[in-house]
Amino acid sequence: MSAAPTATPAATADDDEIMYESMPRLRVYKSRVERYPAGSDFVAASTDAVTGVASRDTAISPNVSARLYLPRLDTADAVDARLPVLVYYHGGGFCLFSAFDSTYHAYLNAFAALAHALVVSVEYRLAPEHPVPAAYADSWDALAWVVSHSSGAGHDPWLARHADPSRLYLGGDSAGANIAHHVAMRAGASIRGLVLVHPYFLGSDEVGSDGLDPAMRERLGRLWRVACPAAAGEDDPLINPLADGAPGLEALACGRVLVCVAGADVLRDRGRAYYDRLGASGWRGEAEMWQAPGKGHRFHLLEPGCDEAVAQDTAISGFLNR
Repeated sequence: MSAAPTATPAATADDDEIMYESMPRLRVYKSRVERYPAGSDFVAASTDAVTGVASRDTAISPNVSARLYLPRLDTADAVDARLPVLVYYHGGGFCLFSAFDSTYHAYLNAFAALAHALVVSVEYRLAPEHPVPAAYADSWDALAWVVSHSSGAGHDPWLARHADPSRLYLGGDSAGANIAHHVAMRAGASIRGLVLVHPYFLGSDEVGSDGLDPAMRERLGRLWRVACPAAAGEDDPLINPLADGAPGLEALACGRVLVCVAGADVLRDRGRAYYDRLGASGWRGEAEMWQAPGKGHRFHLLEPGCDEAVAQDTAISGFLNR
């Protein structure tokens, strides 16, 4: 005998309350999430005709995949060259964008050519369907997969043949920089350095750059509440690594950190505070800060050809290759 049908609860006005939206990509209601195809711009992996960078996709686990970028190896000597490796986490407030979208593909294709580095761009699960800390777990799995190739073994031929395990870096922009910080705190000495570009850190304390765009600052706070509903506000150590109770930055085991900030970004002073705290913490590594005057959050993705974007990428490339 089939079960009696159950009634579907009637929708209420509260169900249609919009908690957050970033159109044309995403609208988050109190009781559901809507993603829109018009906001997706995925591109296939390929060999770029201009830079010669080859890219391809790989599955790491049921939840995690990645796009790898290998720069052109022109000479016979270079065929077996060992390259610095950048494990890169994309931004988007934990809720938006993809390692496979056209913006990140174009950016990392160009960066791999500039830095002559092997880049692993991680596709992690997005909130709010998969609330934070899912992104941290996926990102850790991606790093562990890369490290598994350190002996020259592992199933990925590019990593096995070309990765220099002594030059393994983590990096990301915005929420991806937040992820990179947390993964680095866990990774120990397996990574050489950390690159934080316009890191998405918040806090209940007011900082000067909050006033650059109060509406944007409020949106970033609301986005965090959507991405991690279980968080203890903006002083949760996941979003505020300088909060009371957060792990001390002196525990960061890598030897080098580069923090990039943008002068007109509401998150600017959060990045500066991270850099200052790192220096004052007793951490024994080498920290650098680079600033783009007058530029906003993630400007390098919105204006990739501008002088400041070129200068920022050159600074990151130099950091990886020293």
